[in-house]
Amino acid sequence: MSLPAYAIGYLREVRFGEEIATYMQRIDATLAPFGGHFLVHGGALSPLEGEWDGDIIIIAFPDRDSALAWYGSADYQELVPLRTSNSEGIVTVVDGVQPGHRATDKLAEVRAATP
Repeated sequence: MSLPAYAIGYLREVRFGEEIATYMQRIDATLAPFGGHFLVHGGALSPLEGEWDGDIIIIAFPDRDSALAWYGSADYQELVPLRTSNSEGIVTVVDGVQPGHRATDKLAEVRAATP
């Protein structure tokens, strides 16, 4: 069974204008062929620790391969400069966990990998 994967963006200093509007109007069509959909798109933050000065975006995919294929697709790569030239931020893809995952599952994984 493959793990779900998530594209996560932390964007700061977004300069809203026509390029960002175009990016937002076109991104959904790039997600569809890869099974991607938004889970979080810049919702209200309630910082509990540390300083948060940006927006969080989380896009779910069925698996890592789908997430990476979406990011590398010609359709999405055409949009990337519209975002990167109008905001500061970082983007990553991270694997999710199986249903029923518990923190002790990770503990066992870390202990098994530690000599």
